[in-house]
Amino acid sequence: MFAHLSSLLGGLLTTAWGGSLGCFIGPLVIWLVKKDTMPFVDDQAKEALNFNITVAIIFLVLFLMTIFTLGIGIIITGPLFVVVGIAWLVLTIIAAIKANEGVAYRYPLTLRLIK
Repeated sequence: MFAHLSSLLGGLLTTAWGGSLGCFIGPLVIWLVKKDTMPFVDDQAKEALNFNITVAIIFLVLFLMTIFTLGIGIIITGPLFVVVGIAWLVLTIIAAIKANEGVAYRYPLTLRLIK
């Protein structure tokens, strides 16, 4: 549960700088510390880390689309930023609730980069 909530906390605390790089720090630290001793925490921390990497890639692509269209693309990318941000928030909360119940949660449409 803390891996999911730490990404939420990190994202909310670092929103003003660095494109919310804090989303990675919490799940990464929890995964590195507990991966050998707690299999469920290992699984859920990797899941949270993979999800946050996927969302960061989506945000980067949307940002680059806005830049390459000289700002005109904000008409399309602006609402997509909002939709992806709300989806990130909702899915992170759902994952934290499921992990608290002891259920292994799988984020939809997530690149499984860390195995």
